[in-house]
Amino acid sequence: MSRTPVPLPSAGPRPGDVGRSGSDRSQTSWVVTAVIIAATLAGLGLRMYQLIRPGYLLGITAYDDGTDYGSAVRLVHGSLPYRDFIMVQPTGITVLMAPVALATKAVGTVPGMAIARVLTALASAVAVPLGGLLTRHRGVLATAVTCGILAVFPDSLQAARTVLLEPWLVLFCLLGAVAVVDGDRLAGRRRLIWGGLAFGFAGAVKVWAILPVLVILVLIARRRPREAGGFAAGVAAGFCVPVLPFALLAPVTFYRSVIVAQLVRSDLVRVPFGLRVQHMLGLTHVHLLPTPVLAVIGAAVIAVIAALSVLGSRLTRQPPPPLDWFATVTFALVIVAFLWPADFYNHYSAFLAPFLALAIALPASRVLGALPGSGARERVTLLVRRCVAGVAAAVLVLFAVLQGIAESHLAAAVTGAEISAARRAIPPGSCVLTDQVSYTIAINRFVSDAPGCPQMVDGVGSDYALSSGHNGLTGAGSTPAVEQLWPSACRSSPYVWPTSDSTRRVPWTLRLRAYFLANFEPLTEGPDWLYARKAQHRR
Repeated sequence: MSRTPVPLPSAGPRPGDVGRSGSDRSQTSWVVTAVIIAATLAGLGLRMYQLIRPGYLLGITAYDDGTDYGSAVRLVHGSLPYRDFIMVQPTGITVLMAPVALATKAVGTVPGMAIARVLTALASAVAVPLGGLLTRHRGVLATAVTCGILAVFPDSLQAARTVLLEPWLVLFCLLGAVAVVDGDRLAGRRRLIWGGLAFGFAGAVKVWAILPVLVILVLIARRRPREAGGFAAGVAAGFCVPVLPFALLAPVTFYRSVIVAQLVRSDLVRVPFGLRVQHMLGLTHVHLLPTPVLAVIGAAVIAVIAALSVLGSRLTRQPPPPLDWFATVTFALVIVAFLWPADFYNHYSAFLAPFLALAIALPASRVLGALPGSGARERVTLLVRRCVAGVAAAVLVLFAVLQGIAESHLAAAVTGAEISAARRAIPPGSCVLTDQVSYTIAINRFVSDAPGCPQMVDGVGSDYALSSGHNGLTGAGSTPAVEQLWPSACRSSPYVWPTSDSTRRVPWTLRLRAYFLANFEPLTEGPDWLYARKAQHRR
């Protein structure tokens, strides 16, 4: 039996090719290539510019980068995820960062973190040409909008500042999409399997990848049900190979950390609807707009996407092709996923960016490609295309300029002087307990040769996993396992470095506070005080 993809019914050339001669299409191909290159260079330049801002390459810039990179450092030094330390994400990022973490054995964690940050920025930038590969057959407008949004979307750039999950998640999702889709159609069986592997590994980085996976699985099952199993097998293999060996060593901890803690974790305050929408729309360069205004803008964007999809189907007399369904349905699912839970962080929207770009670009290209192209109408059509492309280019350039201005003011919250003071105060190889391990990574004190030193990587994640979703402010301290965790860690550590946000991560019970005050005294001053055990300090 032939395994050739079943073509969709066609009423003519692909969108973007209507009314064009061979020379026109050849010229357009060169323009599309130039657009992809220009957008990629712009996106790469903005991402690298972030890393040369004060403190962003070698300093302390986030919480999650410590857990993501730190898990790999623990692994290469012999500690295993879930068995020896808790993390609330699958181990895809640990596997990705492990080769970089090997450098810590020779040069320490500071250069290793710098390399990991550069690689994450590069991974984020690679998403731009991948978006171009998905849309180049649709012409200049679709390619420019997709690549442009991926290059300058504010939260995509924020996620690329350090080692976060979203840039890698987007990279592998787009790799999977490029493999699964051939132009507008679904690809052949072998490519479906390769695409499944990429999507599966994306899920091993962050489980949000299940959303595009479900959409593609439905699309395959509707058109070629026999091949859905191959795609699903690829997804399963891509997820299980980097995750299952660690999960089987500690299945209960894995279940409580990656599944239970993520589904039921609680926060005191729900992130406002308006703030979420502003980030999802990419409007972070303006002051927070009133929630009704943001709701109207968001509804207008969705209405425009829906109208373009319907109009494109009317003009072409065809239903949307699989690529369009994949983009728009996944876009809708991600919006629901971001609006539903209580918590929301700015870098989350980086995962929405490619689907927002595709959901806008693809139906718009169908409409423009289906406009009549003969005589006077052809001149009007050409004018409309140029105007739309010009407006899109101007908007994207404006966003790039605004982003560059915003990045020129970037500076890490923890100064180099504070980092240097902590490094001088703590001897190399010492055991240091902190609620944010990016601090000890930044001073090269994350790895200790002291016996019995706590292997904690994710303080708040440990609280979530051991207390079924609670943190230091929502009652984690009332859980016996959490109540024992932090005092035990303090007793094993001659140095403690609580951050200004430690109350959310550390359940400061009366017992723990009394022990801490009785046994530790400050070594340095500042918003994040460093403490040493009194007997240790007086020696």
